Amino acid sequence: MLSKITVSPAPHISQPLSTRRVMLDVLIGLAFPVAAALWFFRQYAEILLVSSVASCLVSEWICDLIRRKPNSLGNLSAVVTGVILALSLPPAVPWWVAVIGGAFAIVIVKMLFGGLGHNIFNPAMAARVFLTASFGVLMTTWTVPATMQNEGLKTISASNTQAITQATTLAWSKAALKGQTDAKQVNPLVKLSFLGNEGGCLGETSVLAILLGGLYMLIRKTIMWRIPFAVLVSATAVAAVGWLAKPDVYVNPLLHLVGGGLMLGAFFIATDPVTSPLTAKGEWIFGIGVGALIMLIRIVGEYPEGVMYAVLIMNALTPLIDRFCTLVPAGGKPNVNV
Repeated sequence: MLSKITVSPAPHISQPLSTRRVMLDVLIGLAFPVAAALWFFRQYAEILLVSSVASCLVSEWICDLIRRKPNSLGNLSAVVTGVILALSLPPAVPWWVAVIGGAFAIVIVKMLFGGLGHNIFNPAMAARVFLTASFGVLMTTWTVPATMQNEGLKTISASNTQAITQATTLAWSKAALKGQTDAKQVNPLVKLSFLGNEGGCLGETSVLAILLGGLYMLIRKTIMWRIPFAVLVSATAVAAVGWLAKPDVYVNPLLHLVGGGLMLGAFFIATDPVTSPLTAKGEWIFGIGVGALIMLIRIVGEYPEGVMYAVLIMNALTPLIDRFCTLVPAGGKPNVNV
């Protein structure tokens, strides 16, 4: 009887999933914010999406050639990185910024660590931080969507095209914290942020589109609900502390949820299976940490957005979280002294 039992090492996959299938589901989920970006920002979105994805694909192909490894473009992970990076960029940045970011994400953050599954940090977010440090002005200039451009706004030139700029929701939130405006006057921006008809990065303006994409991935079980839920709840809790005490200084927590890249980070970035914890308990800790850090950076820090920094900090802590949240073997106890 025992001779019929097959013993094999983990992981034990009970359904026919592959890396390509998972990445394809992520791309289908990303199609919703991509469609919103194309609708609101038109040619700016087209240029950055093509530039970023092409840079990631070419960079990975070259790295595979240099390392004499099989071509890994078929797993679609480079495409996912390119799309997420493009969605995290301001619409009016020149195309070459996206090319540099894509190359940095693949070559430095991913392939130098050994390729897919070995990178410590989320490639798209690490590239976003690198671009912010290298091109500060370009990375903090926000374009008004084509659907709401009007007179009286500042006009800039980028990549031989003109863009009309305006302060973002998070910029108004920061102004309220500095006493430059009343937070209660900023709260009505919730509707614009939810629909996406406001300035900001390509993929962070339409919360509705992000929720639709996230819902698809949850239904497909491409991601688990714990990390997004923990991110949103912890961010809301931290934001509510100041708002309940001083509503004229701190904006409504709902505005923080729909403003900036919080939703995109919760569903598409923090849930990266490579750089997030392996256990359910670890996912809770990771998600709570990401959400709390985002709000602390937004409220206490000088920079109005904290998604990329929060994700990278928690990426660095993921090995430690996995160490103390090990799975319990059947009939045994976890060993944390490994």
